[in-house]
Amino acid sequence: MSYTNFTLDIDADGIALVTWNMPDRSMNVFTEKVMRELNAIVDKVAGDAAIKGAVITSGKDTFSGGADITMLQKMLTTFAAEKGKDLEKATRALFENAGIMTGLFRKLETSGKPWVSAINGTCMGGAFEMSLACHGRVAADSDKVKMALPEVKIGIFPGAGGTQRVPRLTDQQQALQMLTSGQNLSPQKAKSMGLIHEIAEPAKLVETAKAMIRNGLKPVAPWDEKGFKLPGGPVYSAAGANLWPPAIAILRRETYGNYPAAAAILKCVYEGLLVPFDTALRIEQRYFTEIMQTKEAAAMIRSLFVSLQELNKGARRPAGVPETRFKKIGILGAGFMGAGIAYVTAKAGIPVVLLDRDMESAEKGKAHSDGLISDQVKKGRAKPEDKDRLLSLITPTSDYADLAGCDLVVEAVFEDSAVKKSATEQAEAVLKSSAVLASNTSTIPITALAKNSARPKNFIGIHFFSPVDRMMLVEIILGKKTGDKALATAIDFVRAIKKTPIVVNDTRGFYVNRCVLRYMSEAYKMLIEGVPAPMIENAAKAAGMPVGPLALTDETAIDLAQKIMKQTIRDLGDKAVDPKQMALINTMVDDHGRFGRKNGKGFYDYPAKPAKKKLWPGLREFYPQLKPEKVDYAELQQRLLVTIALEAARVMEEGIVTDPREADVGSILAFGFAPYTGGALSYIDGIGAGQFVKIAKGLQKKYGAEFKVPRLLLDMAEKGETFYQRFDPYAKGDVKQAA
Repeated sequence: MSYTNFTLDIDADGIALVTWNMPDRSMNVFTEKVMRELNAIVDKVAGDAAIKGAVITSGKDTFSGGADITMLQKMLTTFAAEKGKDLEKATRALFENAGIMTGLFRKLETSGKPWVSAINGTCMGGAFEMSLACHGRVAADSDKVKMALPEVKIGIFPGAGGTQRVPRLTDQQQALQMLTSGQNLSPQKAKSMGLIHEIAEPAKLVETAKAMIRNGLKPVAPWDEKGFKLPGGPVYSAAGANLWPPAIAILRRETYGNYPAAAAILKCVYEGLLVPFDTALRIEQRYFTEIMQTKEAAAMIRSLFVSLQELNKGARRPAGVPETRFKKIGILGAGFMGAGIAYVTAKAGIPVVLLDRDMESAEKGKAHSDGLISDQVKKGRAKPEDKDRLLSLITPTSDYADLAGCDLVVEAVFEDSAVKKSATEQAEAVLKSSAVLASNTSTIPITALAKNSARPKNFIGIHFFSPVDRMMLVEIILGKKTGDKALATAIDFVRAIKKTPIVVNDTRGFYVNRCVLRYMSEAYKMLIEGVPAPMIENAAKAAGMPVGPLALTDETAIDLAQKIMKQTIRDLGDKAVDPKQMALINTMVDDHGRFGRKNGKGFYDYPAKPAKKKLWPGLREFYPQLKPEKVDYAELQQRLLVTIALEAARVMEEGIVTDPREADVGSILAFGFAPYTGGALSYIDGIGAGQFVKIAKGLQKKYGAEFKVPRLLLDMAEKGETFYQRFDPYAKGDVKQAA
């Protein structure tokens, strides 16, 4: 029999080498066809007396990314279509489908022939679960090899035996940490946990795997042997009593009960370790079926896997424009942002010219990269030669002539129109006519800045977030005259530096900052109402936000918030900013000198390390404090999420963002909008437009105009539409599909 996705070669010792190499994919993934072929191979190996055992490896640089998540989406779509007709039948079908991979891996594990997984690169999710079902596991000694069960990050969990095999191979504490965090494991870490048996030189990987079979590897999993004992002892033991109560408490502290999949992992492990292995797999399958039906799973799979991959592949890139291969990129301004952009560009292997007004400033900007990469070397995440290579790609200068030959120049100078005008004119004087000039402005409209350019078609906004090396989102802002080539070049650049681009039309604050300012503004309003500051911050975290709005204001700087408010009043008039909020910020900055984290005092106090930041007690003196028991805590959470979601809806109504995928992914990557919801628009879709409108109107009645529902949402509520129906991103049929 011939296979499309595998090759099968049997050596003189009777050891089969199964090489997984999907012809139409850059990375191997489990599809229905792959599973059918692997099932046939397991039968072949088990049924052929001449075959002594099998080694499975990959024909690509990576091993496998795991299950094709679009396959799971298909299961969910089928379930959604059928559950209205017969819920019990639809649920049973979902349960049976969820168990196909589990059954295949168990069949391999109990086939009577030894299997060894030879892991040559990234091995994720279902692929690692398959490896755990093999009787032997060997990983190549390479930085490219990473193993993980990351499903919890997209709202599901390892449902093909992962929650049962991991805690039977390593102690329960390490198993829970790995499963609930989705952390990557190096070969060394995996071996120390007992999850793999050997580490081999990459060139000797397959031979090492074969040697395990030649040396008499038993074709039986440890848990299938009589007398098997759990590493670290049973659940009902002194060790178990010390682990499980705090584990449950820690999960609650970290997730606030917002992530059903994380809770299901604990249930699977706890219950599964109390019963025989096959019963444990059944328990896992039941919980997996339950989690697959949650709105959190559907929303997170869509936004954090499918949409994210599509955007990373250039879903919004104009068709027909040749891809740019960057030979040289210029950065104007070597301050914190410019230096950060230079670092991520050089890290991607692209030569950078880092320009500032004098060599001392430019050198200081390069030193920022030196500090970042040195820290990576110190932590073992980079090698000394990586540092040398990266720094050799950054050329500091004060001479605009050095920009000659750049394909793209990113302007990241001070937020002053006159300074930006001068930088643009001097750069364009030496650039080739095809070069694109991008501004990293966070406040000034791109159309206004493009007036400084002799070639507005090649002028665009590329808005990075701070700190650049850690923030994964980049907003690409179109001016009125921006052409397709400039957009394509900007997207190519963002993809080259391994960040996620979203395309935004020109407006004050673009997309992300508009939403973030609403979040902060609502917190200021709560403070003025007399809500205790700790309740505001805790409500935000309980709602799913990673950082409270007051802490976020400190991070971005309170004096910057003051500048933005004053500029807004100058541009739009006194009514554009709530005078009570303006007074609060003025009091913080002008009367108390509290600028935020940068000067060690803001809404929080920042004592010297290792002491932790704490809310400034002086906030209590600003306004009469409400008694905590008089505050509706659930409503605080709702207000913080609804105000952001309403702004996201307004941005869609105004045509600033036109693709709901970008609004959702952008809201999560930029400021961590409650990831379990799938993003700001998915939050509305999950509640339903009609119910959301009702909630918002109730909040408007109590708290004011910021909760006014845009006309778009009223229309959607009347028609029973979702954002993904109203603004169907797949209607044009030109989507770059996820891998």
